[in-house]
Amino acid sequence: MNVISLIGSPTKSAINETFKGKEPWQIVGMTSTTILASVWLYNFIFQDESISLRARKLAMRMVRLLPAVRAKIDSEMKKLNEEFEAEAIERTKGLSYITTLPDSGMQRDHVLELVQRCVYSGDCDWKKGRVSGCVYRVAEPELASLVKEVYGLALLTNPLHPDIFPGVCKMEAEIVRITCRLFNGDKDSCGTMTAGGTESIMLACKAFRDYARADKGITRPEMVVPTTAHSAFDKAAQFLGIRIRSVPVNPDSHTASINAVKRAINRNTVLLVCSAPNFPYGTMDNVKAISELGERFDVPVHVDACLGGFLICFMRKAGYEVADFDFRLPGVTSISADTHKYGYAPKGSSVIMYRHKKYRHHQFTITTDWPGGIYGSPTVNGSRAGGIIAACWATMMFLGERGYVEATRQIIETTRFIERELRQTEGLYVFGSPVTSVVAVGSEDFDIFHLVKSLNTRGWKLNPLQFPSAVHICVTHVHTQAGVAQQFIDDVREDVAELLKDPSKPIDGMYAIYGKSQGIPDRSIVGDITKSFIDAMYYTPPDSNNRA
Repeated sequence: MNVISLIGSPTKSAINETFKGKEPWQIVGMTSTTILASVWLYNFIFQDESISLRARKLAMRMVRLLPAVRAKIDSEMKKLNEEFEAEAIERTKGLSYITTLPDSGMQRDHVLELVQRCVYSGDCDWKKGRVSGCVYRVAEPELASLVKEVYGLALLTNPLHPDIFPGVCKMEAEIVRITCRLFNGDKDSCGTMTAGGTESIMLACKAFRDYARADKGITRPEMVVPTTAHSAFDKAAQFLGIRIRSVPVNPDSHTASINAVKRAINRNTVLLVCSAPNFPYGTMDNVKAISELGERFDVPVHVDACLGGFLICFMRKAGYEVADFDFRLPGVTSISADTHKYGYAPKGSSVIMYRHKKYRHHQFTITTDWPGGIYGSPTVNGSRAGGIIAACWATMMFLGERGYVEATRQIIETTRFIERELRQTEGLYVFGSPVTSVVAVGSEDFDIFHLVKSLNTRGWKLNPLQFPSAVHICVTHVHTQAGVAQQFIDDVREDVAELLKDPSKPIDGMYAIYGKSQGIPDRSIVGDITKSFIDAMYYTPPDSNNRA
């Protein structure tokens, strides 16, 4: 039986009629053109972005080509660039810029003086708990002294060379094993340290993309990601060529819609993502239900516990109930947790864990035919700072289980107090049911960014959110200091009471830009604004010959 015999009689007749009287070269040409056109049409339809989204982007690009529109955008962007640069100058006022190497080396004391000026510049009183997240513990003198000394001891070490620094590799292995035990991994569980939560997430995405390619032959990988999942998954998708299938959250609980997750799974799905908890609202997805979907459809499940992982794994021992979220659930295949957050280690450390080595193997990057030798690297970086590993290990040893449990108890207790008081504040509402340390609020009575702005004038640095407009506070060990939480509540209530006197008052300044950006249909403009803001972070004076 040949292919033509499988084609229906009417179709066969139409094909024969089309090619009737044609030369062989014409038949070949027409066939090739038809095949190429079909391939182009398939690729056009089945791209990472939907046809409707691409059509909207094309329409926006065409509109931006209009001279009047282009001129208006350029004018507004110029103003924003100037505003961002002015803010950068204001933030570093009183500091001298050095943009050329000094002729000869500076004296030690002078270097220390300049570093101290830079480190302690700014008007934010973060040591007294005025910042959301960011600083997770102001280390007591004994721990601070220990970490400094340990980092100094391991300053020049590099785990890329296990034959030269075997002890540093041993400490990393111990950190990974301890963390796997905390998340109820068995003897087969494994992982690596990374430079932070974003790298942990990106490596998990890389591992399961490559695992799916090798195990199932998937070449157009997709992952199912709730809208509340960390933006690191979007970064991973951009770096690794993975399509994101974004799923909504339930409007009341602000946790991933399980039905939407189920509908999004298809033959190209390489990973299901859930958060424990998520960054915006501090709510935890139904990991058990997503784990069951992973088992049912044979798709790996990643639990992002980067933010609150080193709280949630101690909550039961601290006396708080929490749903299962870790390797106790058979569908969970990987977990990310940041040791530099509630693990209280110095910045630059996180752990990515896997249920089995077969997954971790796909995280590794190995080059076998390089003239420089066989090269194998477990993470994105080749060389890594052994001092960070040693300092993380020392912090864990110093605090011990009791230290972590007690810190967790204090933080959860403080968070519950703040949540309870905010729920009782007229003009505010709390998003969902926070699980660990994040409480997000919104308002139906006034623009919530007014509250962000007014609290900012009092020295509070909170996290503004969008879609919908909201603000959250991420409670850390710093907020457990006496009086900090109560002062926050008092300041919030005083500002809210004032705002309710004139709830329709429009917001201005940078917070107006943040709020209005949500309504801009061309998100590329929002991207341009963000690029401009990042550019301002690298501001130096135009005179390139500044010296200390």
